[in-house]
Amino acid sequence: MAVPRTAPILVASNRGPVSYTLAEDGSLTARRGGGGLVSGLRAIGPESGGVWVCAALGEGDREAARRAGDSHLNPGDTGGQQVRMLDIAPDVFAAAYNGVANSVLWFVHHLLYQTPVEPVFDAEFAEQWAAYESYNAAFADALAQEAVDEAVVLVQDYHLALVPAMLRERRPDLRIGHFSHTPWAPPDYYRLLPDDVAAGVLRGILGGDRAAFLTERWATAFADCCAAVLGAEIVRDGDGSGGASGGGGGGGRVTAVRFEGRETRLGVHGLGADADFLRERSRQPDVDERLSTLRAQIGPGRKSIVRVDRTELSKNIVRGLLAYRRLLETRPEWRERVVHVAFAYPSRQDLAVYRDYTERVRRIADEINEEYGTEGWTPVALHVKDDFARSLAAYRLADVALVNPIRDGMNLVAKEVPVVSGRGCALVLSREAGAYAELGEDALVVNPYDVEGTARALHEALRMSDDERADRTKRLAAAATALPPQAWFLAQLRAL
Repeated sequence: MAVPRTAPILVASNRGPVSYTLAEDGSLTARRGGGGLVSGLRAIGPESGGVWVCAALGEGDREAARRAGDSHLNPGDTGGQQVRMLDIAPDVFAAAYNGVANSVLWFVHHLLYQTPVEPVFDAEFAEQWAAYESYNAAFADALAQEAVDEAVVLVQDYHLALVPAMLRERRPDLRIGHFSHTPWAPPDYYRLLPDDVAAGVLRGILGGDRAAFLTERWATAFADCCAAVLGAEIVRDGDGSGGASGGGGGGGRVTAVRFEGRETRLGVHGLGADADFLRERSRQPDVDERLSTLRAQIGPGRKSIVRVDRTELSKNIVRGLLAYRRLLETRPEWRERVVHVAFAYPSRQDLAVYRDYTERVRRIADEINEEYGTEGWTPVALHVKDDFARSLAAYRLADVALVNPIRDGMNLVAKEVPVVSGRGCALVLSREAGAYAELGEDALVVNPYDVEGTARALHEALRMSDDERADRTKRLAAAATALPPQAWFLAQLRAL
């Protein structure tokens, strides 16, 4: 049976706003998710007729998708939102998600490869790339079925880079946008990809009317890749003709890419923190309870250096720990006077490289505690069980926040900490985080590879006066909340 075209606004993303658990008796339990997209979609409300298309991620999701068929999930599970969940074959999903999206595209955009030995693009990768194409085609088919004439479609992230062009072929009447939540690699690194894959990803995104990014830096890198790989023309502010070389040369801000008779406009939307939600949630009783526990763990009169991350390779947790160890080594006055509260929540543990990285984080934390710890002082308090309330408690008490990713599209932790901070928090921030573009002026900025420099920045942050820390935090919070999720989402809609 054909799906009726009912949706004037559509969102497509790998992960949806709800996930399901399948019990032994066959019953399904729904759990709603959070994040910028979920918050953003609330801006248009269920009455708008908007539809969210996502993939089934686990067996519970697949069972819910099977029961729904080509219809939408039970709105009681989704807060009234219309959600279509795609039951993509598990082997196709695994190859597309783990084989290409997370093990290749993520690695390229975050510059994570050890190039003497990786990547290796062989016959297995060719099969995975074919699965990635099939996975994207499933989304394009569903969106084409759901959308009314001239509907607006917002496609999200590197998992679905091919969807805009595929959807354009199926429904040329639609207004299609793509948003990249990751950084974008510079051309020389991007060209590690096989030529057909490198071109295919770019062509996919250029199938849209608009491609948007978290910062100008990532938008410019995308345009430079289009010029280098496809020979596309870059359009800049005040430049009616563009320039085929693209490269980062003269001219103003990049505004569009012209290729094969079409023009794809470029935009920047720096996703901000949801101040109202964070401030209200961070004052709940469960957060107060965890705050008391953390304070007891740190001990009276001690300062705290806080980090909150997944054990994602790009987050640079290992070098952060090494910098803290160097601080204790070179600045013995901080021994027994500071605790590094490190939340390192396991991520992507189905991939061996992530399991190995998580184990290395644990090992270094143990080594620091063994080397410097005393009977009454544990230098590193490492927490690996995900607990949002505890993260918010840490935001409230932090004297210093360490956010030192190798590379990050934005990094919302850097924006959330100053919003929630109880009495001001010094931010040590990597210049390779997208948040640097907005927060760099009031942060202590570090090169994420420079352990010595990061140790010095931690020392400076710990020594910062209360007044200076409070003043910086106010300015950081204002910048961090300039484009909260709902405004971020609506800005993309208006731009299309």
